[in-house]
Amino acid sequence: MKKEGIKPRQKNKAKVLFYGGVGNRVLVFSSFLILLFPVLFSFSGCSSVPKKPAEIFSDRNTAVNQLNLANQTAARGRYEDALLILGDARRLALSTDDPALRIKTSTSRGSILFSLGRHDEAFAEWESAAAEGDASGEPVLAALARIYSIRAKLVQLGIDNPQGGKDAESAAGEYKAQIVTQMNAVKSDLVSTAAGYVTLGLAEKQLKHWAEAETALKNALDIHEKNFYLEDTAYDWFLIASIRSVAGNYDSSLEALRTAIGFDRRAENGFGLASSWQAMGDVYQKAGRTEESRSAWRRAADIFRAIGQSDQAEKVEAKL
Repeated sequence: MKKEGIKPRQKNKAKVLFYGGVGNRVLVFSSFLILLFPVLFSFSGCSSVPKKPAEIFSDRNTAVNQLNLANQTAARGRYEDALLILGDARRLALSTDDPALRIKTSTSRGSILFSLGRHDEAFAEWESAAAEGDASGEPVLAALARIYSIRAKLVQLGIDNPQGGKDAESAAGEYKAQIVTQMNAVKSDLVSTAAGYVTLGLAEKQLKHWAEAETALKNALDIHEKNFYLEDTAYDWFLIASIRSVAGNYDSSLEALRTAIGFDRRAENGFGLASSWQAMGDVYQKAGRTEESRSAWRRAADIFRAIGQSDQAEKVEAKL
């Protein structure tokens, strides 16, 4: 059955998630500073005052680095590799008994699993992350896990009900209410708030509230662009393009995709670039601009092949 709008930006049809993310691109956590203390100390003088032992953050630092690398790898469509990298972060999060890291690695793992089509496992990860957040006094992280779970449900809803309908509209309305509740819990954190706005935009899109959907995405865009999250900014524009395409505004959809391409070029994200060029081909085709659609698809296939995703390149080439 033909689906309206721009196809999700991931290797299987159920992937507008993350990351980040969401799309989506895999969700990307805001980086946070961990103070590093040296292992060896030099002492001058002969003070008899006992020295306070320094805290050790080496394992937790490594976990954060691996988590960020896994998220970045997933944002480039390399989900299996991302899952392996995330395994190291998860092991260190468990070994250090760090609740926040456990929640973050579990939430990120859910996003990657969903992108791989392992949906039941993904929802189990998000449920576990939310429960641990509640139990560990991490309400923002608990709410963020629930936001990603809701986003995944919206993605599934759109796939199962491409033409909408009363049941789909009712479900989208319920999800929208849930998102608003979770956004109240994350309002102290900008990155989590942006994730909420992206999810809210998807709910409004499912409800065919085009203006409201774009407003929600632009709220996320404002946060991402001001904080130099280039890949997230590109994906926001990608989703805005999708909304405009479904609404029949093809010229403005193409304009949004060109903007997305500009940000992905700055981020050197080949997966994002190929996805946007593929989307441009789809929009050109809907607008009846056949030659331009073929040119865009060729560009997408070339980029997919250049980044080692020959299977995706072949799918795009099949359109030519």
